Amino acid sequence: PILLAVSTYSLWWPFSPNAIDLRAINKGPSAVHWLGSDGVGRDVMARLLQGGRISLLVAVCSVAISIVIGFLVGAVASFGGRLVDGTVMRFVDLAMTLPPVIFLLVLASIAGTGIAPTILVISLLSWPVLSRMVRARLLELRERDFVVAARGMGAGLPHLLFRHGLPNCIDILVVYATLQIANAILLEAGLSFLGLGIAPPEASWGNMLNLARSTVVLEQYPWQWMFPGAVLVLTVLAINFIGDGLRDAFDPRSDLN
Repeated sequence: PILLAVSTYSLWWPFSPNAIDLRAINKGPSAVHWLGSDGVGRDVMARLLQGGRISLLVAVCSVAISIVIGFLVGAVASFGGRLVDGTVMRFVDLAMTLPPVIFLLVLASIAGTGIAPTILVISLLSWPVLSRMVRARLLELRERDFVVAARGMGAGLPHLLFRHGLPNCIDILVVYATLQIANAILLEAGLSFLGLGIAPPEASWGNMLNLARSTVVLEQYPWQWMFPGAVLVLTVLAINFIGDGLRDAFDPRSDLN
């Protein structure tokens, strides 16, 4: 329902997320503005739905990039031989030792604000864990008879990666992508809340919470932060539940239970 609403809201909701109505400044929920309006008269529901569209766009794109990087790095390490494996995994270990919060803030301050820089920053933070999971799976796979036979017949690295490696890592990639989307939504919200992600006037759930952080808004206009906060929490919980279900479905031990 959330995905459907944020994708189609412009077809059925009459207000634009950046349209200013000076007569509706800080108005509470009503028949006209279902979720109220903000400090400059913009409709909260329109901004909430537009913010969801942007937050999900950032999450999906950043996860897609991190999956490509993580799979390729892990696959090359597993099929590339001992020297390549050692070199690549030392680089991955280095990336994983960096403090994630500090690394995220430094990257965000360098890349700047906006949709594309936020996608880049989140994707660069997410891939090392996936690369280790892919490497572990493919180290086991490369000893299988059909992979040994393919290498004996002269199959190159691209053939091994995409003909044998990718199909056998689908379960890892699907579960990782689902859970990481929820994490990426939280990362985007955190960056935007700190002023390092999606910059106003563009809407995102994080910068809506940022704009509502003053004491006056917190006490007198609670709808400006309650609705973005509630939708953010519910969306992340829903995605995590889906990810947990997929993980259980792909777990071979679940069949034994």
